[in-house]
This record gives sequence, structure tokens and C-alpha cells, in this order.
Amino acid sequence: MKIAIGSDEMGFGLKQAIMGALEENGYEYEDFGNFGDEPLLYPDIAHKVAKEVQSKNFDRGIIICGTGIGVAITANKVNGIRAAQITDIYQAERAAKSNNCNVVTLGGLTTGVEVGKMLVLRFLESEFQGGRSKPKVERMDQIDDEYRK
Repeated sequence: MKIAIGSDEMGFGLKQAIMGALEENGYEYEDFGNFGDEPLLYPDIAHKVAKEVQSKNFDRGIIICGTGIGVAITANKVNGIRAAQITDIYQAERAAKSNNCNVVTLGGLTTGVEVGKMLVLRFLESEFQGGRSKPKVERMDQIDDEYRK
């Protein structure tokens, strides 16, 4: 599984820790920035990661800003992206299993390092289960397509 990851300066520290966990667990990833603590506009990073996942260059994406909210809003503007902000283990799992999310977002100012690593790994090990969720996800896709025309 190939992972696209990015953050603004507020998420840089958490991103670095998560990339370490990805390496330790055998995940291939590419860092789309921020590469230090220089300020930048988080929508630009969120857009880069979302476009890489949309284009199928990467299987999943992880985006981090101060709260995880702004990058989730931005990523969800890209057709075919289902981004979920995750704050606990159940959300991390259900984002994939129930909602077929391909991107998760976290807050560098609101999520501890160990929790962040645990959340991302749970998301990555979880797969869409279909079942009762399948028609809901299909309807999400239909609504997405309605607004992309």
C-alpha cells in the first residue's frame, strides 16, 4: 500500500512521527510537504495529497494541520476523495470499514504522537466491508458527481 502524506507547519512534528511508524510497519510513503516549520497555506498541501490519491498514484492519504478540520474540508473538494478527520480508534477503523475513506486527517495541535500513530495504523489496516454501508457510500458518490458537473 502506497501512502501520500503531508502537513502544514502545525502538523510537522506529528507527521514526522507518523512517517517513522509507517517505515517501522513496512508502508511505502511519499512526503508532499511541509519539510520544516516554515508557514504555508494548508489547503495547498491538502490539495496535493488529495490529487495524488485521486489519480491513483497512492492508495491512501494522510494530511495534518493544526486541528485536522481545514485539511479535511479541502481534501473533500477533490472528486473521489472521502476524507475523514479521526480522533479515536473507532473512527479510524470505521472511516475505512464503513465509509471507504481514502484519506484521513489529524490535528497536530490536538492529537498526541502515540495516539496519532495508533490511529493511522488502524486506518491503514482496515478495509471497506461493503454490506449495509455499500448503498450509503454509493449514494455519497452520486451526490459527489452531481456537484462536480
